[in-house]
Amino acid sequence: MAVAVLAPLLALGVSRRLRVPLVIFEIGLGIVIGPDVLGWARTDTVIDTLSQLGLAMLIFLAGYEIDFSTLGGDTLRRALGAWLISLAAGLGIVAASAPWSAAVVLGTALTSTALGTVLPILRDSGDLRGRFGRVMLAFGAVGEFGPIIAMALLLSGRKPAESAVLLIAFAVVTGLAVLWALRPRRPWFSRAVARTLHTSAQFAVRWVMLLLVSMLALSAVFGLDILLGAFAAGVLTRLVLSGAAPESSAEILAKVEAMGFGFLVPVFFVVTGIEFDLAALLAGGRELLLLGVFLLLFLVVRGGPVYALAPRDVRGGDRWALALYASTCLPLVVAITTIGLGEGVIDSGEASAMVGAAMVSVLVLPLAALRLRAERAEAGAGAEAW
Repeated sequence: MAVAVLAPLLALGVSRRLRVPLVIFEIGLGIVIGPDVLGWARTDTVIDTLSQLGLAMLIFLAGYEIDFSTLGGDTLRRALGAWLISLAAGLGIVAASAPWSAAVVLGTALTSTALGTVLPILRDSGDLRGRFGRVMLAFGAVGEFGPIIAMALLLSGRKPAESAVLLIAFAVVTGLAVLWALRPRRPWFSRAVARTLHTSAQFAVRWVMLLLVSMLALSAVFGLDILLGAFAAGVLTRLVLSGAAPESSAEILAKVEAMGFGFLVPVFFVVTGIEFDLAALLAGGRELLLLGVFLLLFLVVRGGPVYALAPRDVRGGDRWALALYASTCLPLVVAITTIGLGEGVIDSGEASAMVGAAMVSVLVLPLAALRLRAERAEAGAGAEAW
């Protein structure tokens, strides 16, 4: 928790000169206090449980973030096509030199996009509400949702056909829940939300937590990973709150985010740092080479198809910027490699190399994309002045 407090202070201090995502400090400080550096912290059953809850909360908030009603048409089809190409390329490239189970973990991780990291950058730069922001939202949403589905299908320990049946059954139940969520709520629900919003009862927050736990339990019943249940819970929560308590939904979300980003999510990222195999990475052998390879593959496997299938009106520097933003990844990479480590299909060196490459992507790629967008804006302003 001391690291969780120190990390935002460091991020604020550095932000005067360079925008560095908070998660970099959380993982980095976790490495410092972990066994490979100072040796102050190690994991145990309680900490691992809190870390898993943090992972579930992170994916829940990612699901809440995505407004599927704003996505559709040709842009969404292009985004889905680009992700499917990325998945085929990622699985094919990794499977050429690794067992299939490892290829599923590493190949799927290569297809993810850190939409939660990119969105604040787009918001601060004023790009979120424009055409570029809408396109990036579509490609980023698929880059978050797609890997979760792929993991549920491919890394369950069952035959793909059996996994597909269970996933369809989960989707049917979730679809029924969506229909329920879209129904108008009875007046008592809105009254209960309003009357307890600023009291110790906190009905809305408790209801959100019940929905999250219920979807986690449902995914467990179907033998699917908790990431899928957490993501579905986020989507359902957005639908219910926007329909039943639209005037209070922002405040309710703020309370849930405070619980998540104030406690559980930082624990997950700090524990990721504590478990990071820094010794293997710094040995200068295979793991360090893999870090560079994975960073290149993020650009090729994820960025390449995005660049190729971007809408036709996204041209020049904007097209490259879109590919760079889409190649930015970290939270899902951490989540997927954590699952792979738990299943024993990848080793700690491979996980550390991929997480390290993802950390570099968060540090470098958004800054390069911002530069490209700024140069295009300057060129447009110069042409208009001329």
